[in-house]
Amino acid sequence: MTPTPLAITPLAITMGDPAGIGPEITVAAWQARRDFYPFVVLGDPALYPGAKVVGSAAEAVSVFAEALPILPVTLAMPSVAGKPEVQNAHAVVESIVRATRLTQAGETAAMVTNPISKATLYSAGFEYPGHTEYLAALTEVALPVMMLACPQLRVVPITIHVSLQRAIVALTRGLIVETCRVTHDALRRDFGIENPRLAIAGLNPHAGEDGAMGDEEERIIRPAMDELSALGIDVTGPWPPDTMFTARSRPHYDVAMCMYHDQALIPIKTLDMDGGVNITLGLPIIRTSPDHGTAFGIAGQGLADPSSLIAAIDLAAALAERKDLIAC
Repeated sequence: MTPTPLAITPLAITMGDPAGIGPEITVAAWQARRDFYPFVVLGDPALYPGAKVVGSAAEAVSVFAEALPILPVTLAMPSVAGKPEVQNAHAVVESIVRATRLTQAGETAAMVTNPISKATLYSAGFEYPGHTEYLAALTEVALPVMMLACPQLRVVPITIHVSLQRAIVALTRGLIVETCRVTHDALRRDFGIENPRLAIAGLNPHAGEDGAMGDEEERIIRPAMDELSALGIDVTGPWPPDTMFTARSRPHYDVAMCMYHDQALIPIKTLDMDGGVNITLGLPIIRTSPDHGTAFGIAGQGLADPSSLIAAIDLAAALAERKDLIAC
C-alpha cells in the first residue's frame, strides 16, 4: 500500500477492556498496517509486547514503522486475559476520554475504539449504555447515530442500547426523522453519496400487514417518512424486515434504517462478522470500532481475528482523508 496524506496525523486507538482481545488484535493490526498510515494506542504498555512509549501523538509517526507507539494509560492492577477486573474500569474510560480529546484537538485524525465490557464498567459506576452515548456526552452531541457497515450492507438502529420493550416505547416520529436526517447528511458528507437512498424497516412482522399485526407502521413510521420526503430525503418502505436484507433487496438502498438494535445488527453480523465496522455519525470527530465484543472466552489464546479492527482502522483513515480533502 502507498502511504496516504494521513501519514502526518495518526489515528488514536483505545485500549478497550484489557482482559479482552483488544490488545492482541491491536498488535496484529499494527503488524498488518505498519507500512501504511500510523496510529497510536492509549493503553498500558505492559499489554503490548515490544511497544514503544511516546510522549505525543506526533512522535508516534516517526516510530510507527518500527514499533507500536503507546501513550501510557496505567492500569490499577495487572490484567489477566479473560478475567475482567472492575479496578481497571477507570483506565478503560480514561483511554476513551484521552483519545476523544486528542481527536477533538486535531492531534489525531480519528479515533478507533476497542471493545469494552459494559457490565464491568457498570459495576464501576459508568452511567452510559455504551460507547456511542458516552462519546456523544463527551462531544456535547444530542443525538448520536450508530451505523454499522460492511461491503454488502449499511444499517442504522434508530433505538439503540435499550430493551426491546423500551425501544418500542421510545420509537417516535421525531426520533425516526432526526436519525434519518443525521444519517442522510453523514452519507453525503462523509461517504460521498450524492443522493442517499434510505430503506425504512417496519417494526412488526410483515411491516404490520396493514394493521393486522401492529399499527406502528401507519401511526408512526409512515408519517415520519412523509416528513422526510418533504425534506427531500429519498426514503422507501416501511419494508418487511424479513425480506429487506436479502441479496436481491440490498442493491436498492444505501442504508437500512432499522427500528431496534438486533433488527440492524443480526443481518450485518450474519453477512460479515469479521469485516463489519461500527461508525458513530453526527459527532464532530470521526469514530469507528470493530463490530464485535471483548471475546473474553478466547482472549490471550492466539485465536482472535483482527479483521474487523483492521477494517475499522481503514475506514477511519479513509473518512479522515476525505474530511481533510473537503476542508482544503
